[in-house]
Amino acid sequence: MNHKDLVVQGLWSNNPALVQMLGLCPLLAVSNTVANSLGLGLATLFVLTSSNVVVSLLRRYLDESTRLPAQIMVIATFVTLADILLQTFFFELHQRIGLFVALIVTNCTLLGRAEAFASRNPVRFALVDGFMMGSGFLLAILLMGGIREALGQGTLFANMHLILGEQARNWTITLADGGFLLMLLPPGAFLTLGCIIALKNRIADTDATG
Repeated sequence: MNHKDLVVQGLWSNNPALVQMLGLCPLLAVSNTVANSLGLGLATLFVLTSSNVVVSLLRRYLDESTRLPAQIMVIATFVTLADILLQTFFFELHQRIGLFVALIVTNCTLLGRAEAFASRNPVRFALVDGFMMGSGFLLAILLMGGIREALGQGTLFANMHLILGEQARNWTITLADGGFLLMLLPPGAFLTLGCIIALKNRIADTDATG
């Protein structure tokens, strides 16, 4: 076990969204724009990294009967904190994705990493694992958000001021006058995810045979 392996697993070989197929509900529902995707991806990254660290710190004090309830409480605490911070500092964005921030607590990625990794490894490894798994999810949802926004409404980086402030209000790049509405709807999310997974598998197969 080393940090390089954790980086590769989180971003590529064991990506929680594209390989483990976890957290698909928020991934599919929120990834209709880059701004929404970035907001939820950062919230998930914060919760996953923080909960991994705390679960690792507590691992010596928990037994078989208390480990799972404690992990759920830790994750729920950080999800609540992320939701409160989002409401306080990014209220307009919270109105768009707030429901799915609360649902992060049901994201199997968090509990899976807490149980399979953080509860069995030192803090330094749990921190890197949580950050890289969260980054892998963030990159996947950003890629989906960019594709769906570009094809669905013909823009990129619309409404980035909701996260980055007024200086980002004019960051919108107009690619076309309108777009393909299907890409903004649930079927478009499934199609986009399927194509990304197929492309990733093709690249992985090429690397393995090359």
